[in-house]
Amino acid sequence: MPSPSLRLAVVGAGAAGLAAARELRCEGHAPVVFERAAAVGGTWLYAAPAPAAANDPLGAAATHSSLYASLRTNLPREVMGFLDFPFTSASSVVDARRFPGHQEVLRYLEDFARRFDLYGLVRFETEVVGVRREAGGRWAVTSRKLGEKGEQDEVYDAVVVCNGHYSEPRIASISGADVWPGKQMHSHSYRVPEPFLDQVVVVIGASASAVDISRDIASVAKEVHIADRSAPASTCQQQPGYDNMWLHSMIDRAQEDGSVVFQDGHSIKADVIMHCTGYLYDFPFLGDDSTISVDDNCVDPLYKHVFPIEVAPDLSFIGLPWKVIPFPLFELQSKWVAGVLSGRIKLPSKVEMMEDVKAIYLRREARGWPKRYTHNFSGGYQFEYDDWLAEQCGHPPIEEWRKLMYAANAKNKAARPETYRDEWDDDYLVAQANEDFKKYL
Repeated sequence: MPSPSLRLAVVGAGAAGLAAARELRCEGHAPVVFERAAAVGGTWLYAAPAPAAANDPLGAAATHSSLYASLRTNLPREVMGFLDFPFTSASSVVDARRFPGHQEVLRYLEDFARRFDLYGLVRFETEVVGVRREAGGRWAVTSRKLGEKGEQDEVYDAVVVCNGHYSEPRIASISGADVWPGKQMHSHSYRVPEPFLDQVVVVIGASASAVDISRDIASVAKEVHIADRSAPASTCQQQPGYDNMWLHSMIDRAQEDGSVVFQDGHSIKADVIMHCTGYLYDFPFLGDDSTISVDDNCVDPLYKHVFPIEVAPDLSFIGLPWKVIPFPLFELQSKWVAGVLSGRIKLPSKVEMMEDVKAIYLRREARGWPKRYTHNFSGGYQFEYDDWLAEQCGHPPIEEWRKLMYAANAKNKAARPETYRDEWDDDYLVAQANEDFKKYL
């Protein structure tokens, strides 16, 4: 027999938290969503960076959003949307581009929240500061209203963590950085290129943000030097289409005279080092009774990247995987969690779940991947995972056009790195998507 309605705490009202709230309520549960910002959207909320504090010279801790002003999606909108709520370019939208700016994604999430009446579930400007397990297996959640004194303790049947992983910056370790006199910052705090006018900037990283930000800054900077740890040590290449941007191997060291020395032997006097080096999983409100640990960005041990084995299903995580299409994955994970919590879907035994976790680690090691790639779903695994979740939930698998469009975009991005957002060759897949969307519009 399915269990009665459960009172559930959801941490975060970004895309993952909104998806979780909808699915939990659809399953008959009573979710309460805690959101420290004053609006829904999570990482898609644009905010100016706060001034750096003396104990936080990179200026990262005080800034919640990681968006920069020029950011456009790196996935086409047809692919991005929730499975039953298409992200269309209807005539009513403000930014109808196929790869829209971040403001359009936020509008889409706001529309989603309105369409499914989720705003009433969210406690805005309320931060979760503690989650602890009680003797009976329920969870005490401590929260505080921003700007007010005091904290509130409440008890919930289960907790669903949806706080994202784009707010705690990962910083590259550079020999000599402590005596180098220039400015260091993380892409988390980057917003616009104008402050870098006529400066020499070193950008560390090769991810989407590094690519976008290096090109953004090159429009005003004197020079931009990209340090890519995956590039051969001898690399020193001027970038096609730019007379002021070079690709190097990783930084070897920074020096007290202001110079930055690359592994290729080249040395430049730089004004700024920009760390486009990703983020750390961070759950400061969880204690040891969560039964998970985070080591080198591996959240361990989690069954299917969602349930801590010892306390499943009463604690779960939505949205940890990366190199994915996020919103559909959030939706399917949320459907699964909701069904498991109601008793409609059964989990394997703890022994079987742990064997599955070990198999994931063995697969990672067989690929030669570092521990921090545990939740990396590149290489086609995301659709295998999505379809497994769909099967568990009695939901159709991910649409074939969506899988093909994702692959086509990756191919186009590699072939046209500067223009893939505005030039493509998969209009036939767009037509298939729009035909499929008709049943939801």
